[in-house]
Amino acid sequence: MKSFINKLHVFFLLNINSITIKKANIMTTAFIFVFTIIFAYLLIKENYYDYERALVSQHHLQESTLNLDEKYEQTQKKLKTLLIKNTIAISTLAFILFTIMLGLYKIFNTLLQRDMQAFLDFFKNTAQNEQVLNPHAIFFSEFKTMLGYANEMVETINEQKRTLKELNFSLEDKVKEKTDKLLLINKNLQKEKIFSQNLLNSQKEFLRYTVHETNTPLSVMLTSIELFVMKNGKDRQLSKIEAAVKNIFSIYDDLSYLVKKDQVEYPKSAIDIGSFFTCRLDFFEEVAELSKIKFKHIPHAKSLYIYFNETKLQRVIDNTITNAIKYTLPNEEVEVSLRQEGVYIYLSVGSKSKEIKNTDKVFESFYREEGNREGFGIGLRLVKTICDEEGVQISLNSSDEKTIFTYKFQMMGE
Repeated sequence: MKSFINKLHVFFLLNINSITIKKANIMTTAFIFVFTIIFAYLLIKENYYDYERALVSQHHLQESTLNLDEKYEQTQKKLKTLLIKNTIAISTLAFILFTIMLGLYKIFNTLLQRDMQAFLDFFKNTAQNEQVLNPHAIFFSEFKTMLGYANEMVETINEQKRTLKELNFSLEDKVKEKTDKLLLINKNLQKEKIFSQNLLNSQKEFLRYTVHETNTPLSVMLTSIELFVMKNGKDRQLSKIEAAVKNIFSIYDDLSYLVKKDQVEYPKSAIDIGSFFTCRLDFFEEVAELSKIKFKHIPHAKSLYIYFNETKLQRVIDNTITNAIKYTLPNEEVEVSLRQEGVYIYLSVGSKSKEIKNTDKVFESFYREEGNREGFGIGLRLVKTICDEEGVQISLNSSDEKTIFTYKFQMMGE
């Protein structure tokens, strides 16, 4: 019997896995009704069998007793009347039992539905408010136990919601505070940026004015020195002054180019690089002699032209020459050469000096291989910038024997 009940239970779980309470009520009511009909039917049938047995017993008694027909008929009527009464009594009792069972079922079902609806409303409304369900509103003990767990769950959720809300408010305050600080920092940075820009503009204006005003006295000094030499001949002390002035002139030209390069266009023209290079060597000859250095230069046999800007070319050559004079060892020669290979012209300046350890860094701003040397450390960086702009390749080879700077120019018209 237990096995049959388990199989029946599994059957209902597998085949009726989704059913409403209303359908379950109808099915239960139908089951109770059918059960009552069967119960009444069995009682009536049993009563009818008793009636037939009583008739058969009376018939046998009649056969053994003569002239009892009238009495038999009376007995038969009494039994039939009793059968009808018993049938009515059984039907009435069955109906009463059905009504009682149905009533009790309806009462408990109503209580069950009420508890279920209370749970449904509870879970539905919990999303909008933080109220818990009153245990006294539930009838069944099992539901009260479930209600305890549900209320505890809701309390935990509400506590977490309150914690999250407090955390959110705290985060909002912190974010607002941080935003205000960032806005203040940004405002200060804007002020500092404007101040720095104004300061930079002032520095540029000052430098531009200084460079402009420096040109005149330097020119006057060089002209005066040349006139004095023409009248009185060379003087060692005067040669030192001339060399210093020419060094200042080279620095002035670098600063002038740096100040004007973003505002002034530098047009290109055809330049005889051999004649131009010789002219710049003559300009720095006094500076080289003062440093006990000589130029070893054999001019190229023919004119070699490049399409270049004269100011930019002068900055490349002057910085290369002054750098060679500065780092060449005393009583050594600076070898300069100009050669043509195909459509390219190679300008080389080499001398015996200390080996350059970091050949890549010498073209960086403010870098000097020897920190005790004079200068700003911007010359070779300026050379590299111009060469990159004009597509001139630079190669630097340095060893204990010699350091050579080589520039690869493209010939004009090629």
